[in-house]
Amino acid sequence: MRSDGVTARSRLVVVSNRLPFSFRRIESGRWIAEPGSGGLVTALMPVLRDRGGTWVGWSGAPGSARELSRALGRAGRDAGYDLVAVPLDEDEVRDFYLGFSNEVVWPLFHDLVSLCRFDPAYWRSYERVNRKYARAVAPQAGRGDFVWVHDYHLMGVGAELRGMGNEARLGFFLHIPFPSPDMFMKLPWRAAVIESLLRYDLVGFQTLRDRFNFVACVAAFVSGARVEGRGNVVTVHHPLGKTRVGTFPISIDYNAFMRAAHDEAVAEKARELHTLLPRRKLVLGIDRLDYTKGIALRLRAFQALLEKHPHLRGQLSLLQVVVPSRETIPEYERMRSEIEQLVGRINGQFARPGGWVPVWFEYRSLTRLELLAYYRAADIALITPLKDGMNLVAKEYCACSIEEDCVLILSEFAGAADQLGAGALLVNPFDIEGVAEALREAHEMAEPDRVARMRAMRRSIRRQDVFWWVDSFLQAAIARDLRAFPSPHEGAESAPPEQLPI
Repeated sequence: MRSDGVTARSRLVVVSNRLPFSFRRIESGRWIAEPGSGGLVTALMPVLRDRGGTWVGWSGAPGSARELSRALGRAGRDAGYDLVAVPLDEDEVRDFYLGFSNEVVWPLFHDLVSLCRFDPAYWRSYERVNRKYARAVAPQAGRGDFVWVHDYHLMGVGAELRGMGNEARLGFFLHIPFPSPDMFMKLPWRAAVIESLLRYDLVGFQTLRDRFNFVACVAAFVSGARVEGRGNVVTVHHPLGKTRVGTFPISIDYNAFMRAAHDEAVAEKARELHTLLPRRKLVLGIDRLDYTKGIALRLRAFQALLEKHPHLRGQLSLLQVVVPSRETIPEYERMRSEIEQLVGRINGQFARPGGWVPVWFEYRSLTRLELLAYYRAADIALITPLKDGMNLVAKEYCACSIEEDCVLILSEFAGAADQLGAGALLVNPFDIEGVAEALREAHEMAEPDRVARMRAMRRSIRRQDVFWWVDSFLQAAIARDLRAFPSPHEGAESAPPEQLPI
């Protein structure tokens, strides 16, 4: 067995909604590929490059696979592995991606059922597109190969492959939370989704809570199922066979962020921020525009802080960056309007003419230089999603905090809270006064305490980086003795067997 957890002769086939490259047509009519970003791409590219393999996904471009074939071939040769594009037409983008994936699964799995639109046409499209992905995967994966499918868009790919008679080993990782049975049961197609997930050999989740919820849903909706084992990975026996279920918290390329944060251009940009905001602490919030991020509640908590503690006025400023997302959806436009109104209300209430501005609001994407500089400049990071699978912003902030004299305030409903809870100030984002009190505590925290907390979190993220995540999942995928597989929660006792009636 290799150190990457895959046997020497097996091939790795990665399947995700999008390919690790974006494609665009230049003026000459030629398609060019631009490398993607993000933790998944960073982690898996070296593995595929080292041993060869295939990445299957949608190109994101409107052209056909034939039109893109040359660009795909060039990008694949440069990357060291094959790229297979799954073409999606406009109806599929609307009903599968914008529809079922983002108007059903996304809100439901974040406990926001009131925002779900249970349109049967969405479900039919979701099934068809998952079948289309499976047909693209099948020729790439034979018996003994390992297919690793990612995220909520593609929960049905494993079942479709098994229906085609494909004998490759199948793994699935869910990057977002998994809901409890009382929430999941509201999904009209709950049985089909659960049974599809059980066709994978290994299903991975971000947290123990997500794994527990999945096993509880199996207990509730699959007759005759039972679970055995203890520790990080347990085995669920069910009428379709058996499926291993484990917890694998995703992470970041810690060393890359740390090295980049040391760059002089980043340091200069960070100094510029403090020049603009002299003699006060900088509180940073960075989020994609989404109703799960709790941005409006965060602003109200900052307002409550200034109302309750007048002596802090002028002592700190909130820099809230919102990255545009799904701007054509009315719900998102309403969110943006609400945020802008709150910012205006707070600044109108507290700002001083020619002086202190409480909230600096930016609605745009940041360059990598700006992102790193904002991380490094921030004295306090305020990361308060209502629910999040992991939240890598929290880990990126810690990795870039090279002076270590800063504080992380983190929602207890973010998956990262399991790992970073000992160093961060954990808050309930719905508790406006509680978040305000955490801001006061962070502002007044003594330097030795700030440094000790941040140093502990940075040490943990360095040990359990994104490459550790890849290795732990791939090793679990082929492990024969599950009891020998260590828990990702370093220093924690092994979890007891699931106490569920299955």
